[in-house]
Amino acid sequence: MRSLIAPLWQQPMVMVLLLLSVFGVGMIYSAGVLEVPSSVTEGLWIRQTVFLGVSVVGLLIVSRIPLRWFEWIAVPAYVLGVGVLGVTLVAGTGTGTAEGISSFLSIAGFRFQPAEAAKISTALALAALLASREEPPRYLRDLLTPAAVVGLPLVLVLLQPDLGTALAFVGIFFAVIFWAGTPWPLILFAASPGLGLILAFSLRVWAVYIVLLAIGLYLYRFRLYMVESVAVILGNVAAGAVAQPLWNSLAEYQRNRLLVFLDPSLDPRNAGWQLVQSKVAVGSGGIFGKGFTAGTQKRLAFLPEQHTDFIFSVVGEEFGFIGTSVVLALFGYLFFRMIMMAEAARRSFAGLFIFGILGVWLTHVFINAGMTIGVVPVTGIPLPFISYGGSFLLMSWMAAAVVVALASDDS
Repeated sequence: MRSLIAPLWQQPMVMVLLLLSVFGVGMIYSAGVLEVPSSVTEGLWIRQTVFLGVSVVGLLIVSRIPLRWFEWIAVPAYVLGVGVLGVTLVAGTGTGTAEGISSFLSIAGFRFQPAEAAKISTALALAALLASREEPPRYLRDLLTPAAVVGLPLVLVLLQPDLGTALAFVGIFFAVIFWAGTPWPLILFAASPGLGLILAFSLRVWAVYIVLLAIGLYLYRFRLYMVESVAVILGNVAAGAVAQPLWNSLAEYQRNRLLVFLDPSLDPRNAGWQLVQSKVAVGSGGIFGKGFTAGTQKRLAFLPEQHTDFIFSVVGEEFGFIGTSVVLALFGYLFFRMIMMAEAARRSFAGLFIFGILGVWLTHVFINAGMTIGVVPVTGIPLPFISYGGSFLLMSWMAAAVVVALASDDS
């Protein structure tokens, strides 16, 4: 048993994950220390501790699986993941404040979120696809199949609807194609329809953007990539055309979240409540914070979803700027270690998958931390290894286990 555990504890990545997870259990405990009656957060830290124990055991097992096994199961796992997401649309339910969505399945009393496992299977499939190619993507058409691989589960998650989780699949796509050697201009052009969709809400700004995009395409060897250039322009025009219908299709609370992101004072007691209270909590923490379990915004239950989506606000209120900086520094070191592992990988499949998981976690950290201080719109997305969530914690550790397995076997 010692020979099984010792090499893992020598992995800096595993130690960082353990630090973050144990800290997360402490913050979930703190989120339950309230001065008002509430049964929502009661005992959640105990359940999270149990899931952490199960996750560590899973790491010990999965990290011993040979690399070639993951190459073999990449496609079947992807098909299974997509199939379960389809079932979730029909038989899924919500949880907590998200009762209106269908993102959870319940089997024998255990509720889990299939999209978390689908992130791993999608990263495996995308890594296997790009690793099988002799050359990196050079043309926009080379990205069509990878985009379809990611797009299918992404659309199924959007239909639940779960925008926050869907964004993690976007992170997988761009992280993997970047590590595959896709030229920077091609990546930017592939991402441009998303920017065009955002800017289309101002016709004048969108028109200027299209002109600048056309100039950029012309400067980037337009004649050599004429078909791709035309496709990029058409994609941005299409994004602009669907902007208004897409806005109309959003639920009222989703539109309100976007509006109060631009101006929280529009509705500070309803749609803007989360953002306002979160910023108050983080700001009141100052440099050193108010102390463990001593956050007033948290104790009075002013912070919404303080054990999940807004747990970073609790960190800011109780540990201040120093505490949040340490947490972000740990994530930064984790990402640095993953880049080094991908760089050291001799087989492209290992490096591509590692970057896919890095893309997932980076997306989660950026959006979760950003929405607590008003940098990005409020979206239901948890902080890896710290927010409460059994299936989320378990699947995050399983993703880490696959990363360790691939890096260890490949070296």
